[in-house]
Amino acid sequence: MTQAVGNLLMDLEDTGNLTQVTFLTRDRDAKYPALIDEILSSAGIATVLTGVRMPRMNAIMERWVKTPRTELLDRTPIWNETHLRHAPHEYERHYNLHRAHRSLATAAPLRARPQPLEPDRIKRLAVRRQDRLGGVIHEYRHAA
Repeated sequence: MTQAVGNLLMDLEDTGNLTQVTFLTRDRDAKYPALIDEILSSAGIATVLTGVRMPRMNAIMERWVKTPRTELLDRTPIWNETHLRHAPHEYERHYNLHRAHRSLATAAPLRARPQPLEPDRIKRLAVRRQDRLGGVIHEYRHAA
């Protein structure tokens, strides 16, 4: 256990970005020993526990983390640090402005709900595609 915790701190130090990380949110599972919290606090990272009897709080965050991982990082080779910093921001823009969400009636969180098309517009429908992140993500829009 001590080696695993030591490796955690070593990995944090290797990133060189400790000043950017201020909080770590985690659930109250007993698998996290107090030693990890101590190591994180010595690196200047505060541990924030999820609420008591709030099971959905962690599930919503886990869902968000899984989405960019499977839709972006599992499909994209990261070439350098600049690409690593750019790709998540580009995906976040796509996720909030374009990607359809089932819970929002296929609307994106920061975009108005799409209006149903009139039958005469469907006959002459033109669609434009815009590639993001070198073609990993495709965005489609109605052409004017």
